[in-house]
Amino acid sequence: MEKGSVVAYCGTGVGKTSAALGNGMKAAGEGKQVYVIQFMKGQLSNEFLDKLEPEIKIFRFEQSVGSFDEMTDKEREEERKNYTNALNFAKKALATGECDLLILDEILGVIEEKIATEEEVLDVIRSKSMFTGIILTGINITPEIRDKCDTVYNISKEK
Repeated sequence: MEKGSVVAYCGTGVGKTSAALGNGMKAAGEGKQVYVIQFMKGQLSNEFLDKLEPEIKIFRFEQSVGSFDEMTDKEREEERKNYTNALNFAKKALATGECDLLILDEILGVIEEKIATEEEVLDVIRSKSMFTGIILTGINITPEIRDKCDTVYNISKEK
């Protein structure tokens, strides 16, 4: 991955998060600071990801363990606030140069589910310096976000 590029892994196939994390491990191995912000994953613990710290810092802002679809309106509103906090944290990390690579895991799903707006995600992308890379993952990518990406990988199952 080139320094300062924006890459998206999207599509219906599996392996988008794995590809993003592989890039993160490569960057961390080169001495770069890597942040991963996970969306749409709930508070489910992933012991493997937790072992990547401190070289790769993993952030989860969600408080629920269930699916967004199964939440009450009040729970959804609370989670929307958590997502807003995550996006603000991402912008701050990019603006201050805290990380060399920011992975926004499942961020495209946040837009698709209308939990956050496309414009909010574009604001995050616009916050990056020319030296910081961003990786986005999710199933569907909007045309506007696609335009902001240097590279888009469509991961699909062939057979």
